[in-house]
Amino acid sequence: MSGNARDTLFTRIAPAIAGVQSPVMDSIPIVISGSGNMGRQVALAAAADPATEPLAFIDALGEGDTCEGLPLYRDAAPALDAHNPEVVVDFSNAAWTPVLARAALERGVRLVIGTTGLPAAFLDELREEAAARRVGVVVAPNFAIGAVLLMYFSRQAARFFDHAEIIELHHAGKVDAPSGTAKATAEQMVEARGEPFQRVEAEVQTVPDTRGGEVGGVTLHSVRLPGLVAHQEVLLGGLGQTLSLRHDSTGRDSFMPGVLAAVKAVRETEGLVVGLDALFGLD
Repeated sequence: MSGNARDTLFTRIAPAIAGVQSPVMDSIPIVISGSGNMGRQVALAAAADPATEPLAFIDALGEGDTCEGLPLYRDAAPALDAHNPEVVVDFSNAAWTPVLARAALERGVRLVIGTTGLPAAFLDELREEAAARRVGVVVAPNFAIGAVLLMYFSRQAARFFDHAEIIELHHAGKVDAPSGTAKATAEQMVEARGEPFQRVEAEVQTVPDTRGGEVGGVTLHSVRLPGLVAHQEVLLGGLGQTLSLRHDSTGRDSFMPGVLAAVKAVRETEGLVVGLDALFGLD
């Protein structure tokens, strides 16, 4: 990448990243949906940032009355009514997110959603409802800045190669496969290419499904192992050459700059934004 290209890309992304550490006059009150590892990490990151103030957790399956020193609610409506947040950050599950979104939008509360595996029909409904109520919603398959860049670079490379495969690797507790990031990456690559990729089929599979799944000709492989966090490699092949693009999140703190950037940006957003690309000027 040329110096000018690097400067242009950094100029687009830097303001959004810098905004994560820049205090504002009034802190943004937030409620966190999901009290698992990601939700707890969001609470800690928001508490450390003077621009955000975590008020409470919502988790229908949560245990106890508090989490990380904050009140823990089982239902969305009482939590939102009691604390009147400006933004709800959701890292829960695909069954709960629609319930939460309905309660939040009815109250004019903005949403930052990191839950993956959401049905397309729900996203369509969310887009209509957010637009009608003029409430900002950000849905992103991945909040790591490096992962956003990986998807961006993959879209650019997709125009120049006929074959592509994606290997995504996650911790053993991840419930869905493939990851939302891998699926979104493949879909965006196919869209950028303008047609499906050419997929190499094995003539004989001595073990069924060894070649993995497929989206638009992009073969997807999912790895689940203890010790992993979130990793993705995009492999592209052409005549006499290959291109490999890889991103690794070695800790959940890698997602926090993107989450906080989305929380701050959603205040100025109306309607649904999918992915952090638009927030960083990469769309």
